[in-house]
Amino acid sequence: MLVMQLLRGAVKHAGSSPQFSVERLNSAVRGISSSSQHLSDFGETLPPSCTDTESPKILITGGLGQLGVGLAKLLRRRFGKNNVILSDIRKPPNHVYHNGPFIFSDILDYKNLREIVVNNNISWLIHYSAVLSAVGENNVALAKEVNITGLHNILDIATEHGLRVFVPSTIGAFGPSSPRDPTPELCVQRPRTIYGVSKVHAELMGEYYHHRYGLDFRCLRYPGIISANSNPGGGTTDYAVQIFHAAVKTGCFECNLRSDTLLPMMYIDDCLRATLEFMEAPADTLLSRTYNISAMSFTPHDLVQEMQKVLPGLKVTYNVDPARQAIADSWPMVLEDSAARRDWGWKQDCDLSALVQNMLTHITTCNQRAQAN
Repeated sequence: MLVMQLLRGAVKHAGSSPQFSVERLNSAVRGISSSSQHLSDFGETLPPSCTDTESPKILITGGLGQLGVGLAKLLRRRFGKNNVILSDIRKPPNHVYHNGPFIFSDILDYKNLREIVVNNNISWLIHYSAVLSAVGENNVALAKEVNITGLHNILDIATEHGLRVFVPSTIGAFGPSSPRDPTPELCVQRPRTIYGVSKVHAELMGEYYHHRYGLDFRCLRYPGIISANSNPGGGTTDYAVQIFHAAVKTGCFECNLRSDTLLPMMYIDDCLRATLEFMEAPADTLLSRTYNISAMSFTPHDLVQEMQKVLPGLKVTYNVDPARQAIADSWPMVLEDSAARRDWGWKQDCDLSALVQNMLTHITTCNQRAQAN
């Protein structure tokens, strides 16, 4: 009787998931008699997640983007070098390749992704693969494929194998009808970019899988992230990274947003630490599955003034990109993040002054090393 119920559940699931295949159905049927871990697709008991007393085995998708390399470094210090696998579809720089395990992983290739999870005994999955806001508006088809179809693969595999899965969201998940100053955690979300739409979809799908299947889904709405270690990836807040490189290299910068555009921002060290702390938080302390996190909000004018305290000769002009400005004008000016501070103790370390000092010091030092070599 149980076998027939499971088979009916498998057929029902196959009809509702575009990624379900005959191979997956056969695999599920073969596992009925041998392992309860194959029952997750049918709404039964999930495999146990990694406990707090053992080191997780972690896979990071989209690992060569702005955040993946830095997070891998932090996680390897915490859990051991070989317990964190960085992955992407691009060839990594030599220093990334030699700093720890790296593998090719295409999130649109369900079978390959599933094999990686099984063969490496993955227990945490950090899903950074995404097409960002400005790039997504220029290639909607690609953004839909990567941000939505790829997400579905991640959620299905994470559910099947009982993973703890992290999917970042963004201030772009809000829209012009959302309150902007401050933007609360729960409010109207009607974004006007495919990036924002895909992130609202990710939030809702992840929370659905949590309530329907018990998936340990976790999501943080990141503000604009500022890092000196990687190139901007096509986001609307990229000006706040580009300006530092231009300031050190030429002393001049042309900003594509208005000088009074107020947006939430965060230094990368705070972002990575927040992600680790959130992933380590006991599940029973989390009253939500999606949280706002914030550190500071500033305008281009605010940033320039702070930078000119260190580089008084810095010259900045404004040539507003209407498309990016429209995106920025639909986003929060200030994120309200009291729930994260209450539930799992979030607190930022870096303010605007420290951000400027850190960025300028890091970029200047890297440039001097490059010139010396």
